[in-house]
Amino acid sequence: MADDSLIPLHGGYRKLKSFQVAQLCYDVTVRFCDRYIEKRSRTHDQMVQAARSGVQNIAEGSQASGTSPKTELKLTNVARASLEELRLDYEDFLRQRGLELWPPEHPALMRFKARRCATLDVVRAWVEEERKMAMTNTNKHGPTQKGRAASVPVRESPCRSVPTSAELVANAALSLLNLACYLLDKQLAAQEKSFLEHGGFTERLYRVRAQRRHS
Repeated sequence: MADDSLIPLHGGYRKLKSFQVAQLCYDVTVRFCDRYIEKRSRTHDQMVQAARSGVQNIAEGSQASGTSPKTELKLTNVARASLEELRLDYEDFLRQRGLELWPPEHPALMRFKARRCATLDVVRAWVEEERKMAMTNTNKHGPTQKGRAASVPVRESPCRSVPTSAELVANAALSLLNLACYLLDKQLAAQEKSFLEHGGFTERLYRVRAQRRHS
């Protein structure tokens, strides 16, 4: 049954998966920047603000949808752009420090995705477990080439090096941001379709008045 009220149900952003993931990205980014980015640098402030903008604009857009689908669409797009900016900042962090940017199928990322992290504490627990696992695997492979005779050939092992906590968190954040951006792309497509088919507040006002006149 169609909703014939002038101002339809709106808000409810806390139930949106895009909001939940963006909020986790924000929590992760605040802690990441406090630990690994110089607090007085512009990068620190810009990353935190970009993460916050993603969360706030999803919420504001959802709240505005009752009277202005156009505003909802605009603010959702701002959220998407902010998270894209944040994604580039994390990629820059890894590249500039010679750290690895993991592909989606990386084993550690696969384990991270399987956890379906919903809080910062769960992300932190994953980081600790991955570090322990990597150190255990490194120890199992014995001494590196430095501790062997030069004449003895050594085969490189993918588990030989232990990723830093910063490398782990940055890649986890990028995985979350990839998901958030994907969800927002779908959200934007749905909002655009709805706006084109049903219009905004003016069109809704006209329909409601017409229905009342004929009731």
